[in-house]
Amino acid sequence: MSQQASPRGTFQKIADALKAQIDADPKMVEVPSVAAVMNDHGVSRGVVLRAFAVLQKEGAAEPVPGGRWRVVREGQRTDRRPLAERLTDVFADDGLEVGATFPSASALCERFDVSRPTVTKALEKLEAAGWLSGGGQGKVRTVRALPNREGSSSL
Repeated sequence: MSQQASPRGTFQKIADALKAQIDADPKMVEVPSVAAVMNDHGVSRGVVLRAFAVLQKEGAAEPVPGGRWRVVREGQRTDRRPLAERLTDVFADDGLEVGATFPSASALCERFDVSRPTVTKALEKLEAAGWLSGGGQGKVRTVRALPNREGSSSL
């Protein structure tokens, strides 16, 4: 089977087709699987991943743990900063002062929809920066200092 090379590239055509599919179905929350796209378009995994990268660059989709891709709709704001930086917002959002109790790891897991190891690593960074007292199993973390806006980018 001989195919002529497309000036736009096969991956770009697939990305355009997926984008049209996303735009046509407002209830679509997940991009079809890599295997499904490979099967539908008769291409390799690498071509599909390049198409998905185009969708990500255009802000139409983003990868999620487990290898799937979720649709990103206009107006859906996703904070892409590292968790440690997002945790610095907790100080201001919760009106925390020096000496106040910082939310527990469990509460932060639920609040940010991340795993406990991810929260633990981020909390360790805040402890290393001197903003939180050391925690541990059964120990409550307290605020030691308040981060300034410029300082939080160093995490």
